[in-house]
Amino acid sequence: MGQEQSQGDGPRIESAASFPGDPDGFQRLWTPHRAAYISGDEKPENGNSDQCPFCRAPHGADDDGLIIARGKTCFALLNLYPYNSGHVLVCTYRHVSLYPDLSDAERMEMGEMTSKVMQVLDSAMHPHGFNLGMNQGEAAGAGIAAHIHQHIVPRWGGDANFFPIVAQVKAVPAILGETRAQLATTWQEMFGA
Repeated sequence: MGQEQSQGDGPRIESAASFPGDPDGFQRLWTPHRAAYISGDEKPENGNSDQCPFCRAPHGADDDGLIIARGKTCFALLNLYPYNSGHVLVCTYRHVSLYPDLSDAERMEMGEMTSKVMQVLDSAMHPHGFNLGMNQGEAAGAGIAAHIHQHIVPRWGGDANFFPIVAQVKAVPAILGETRAQLATTWQEMFGA
């Protein structure tokens, strides 16, 4: 085992200098909770709606599904595997995969809800910018290609670091449940039900 540095009750960081193989000078931040995402354990086996987490989420409690807000055709929820704290997805209730498959009402509400999510994130978390995007199809990077979803990722100056590049790890400093509660409360204050 490498030399450990204790951060009190914080994460365990180990020097890689004594690990087998060639030393690379990096330390390792262990994030075993990411293994389920990387291995695809939670990914649906097929594109059916009965296995789709975006179809299941609205049928449970908002806390359990990390849902921030509900509309008529779309809802907003936190990404279970966020790129940054406050990474929100806007999904349709209807199980469709591609943007051209959306109804006019779904397309309009998805855009309106995206705008409101950005306002809520701005008020609650004060980001310096946003990344917005939709990955259409597995080849384009969609983790769940069968159900359309818009990503809203808040960004802060200096939030980019080497973790995602060299370690395929993203450090997220906030607990999902607390972030969901903060954003849901801010949504209610700004827009009501």
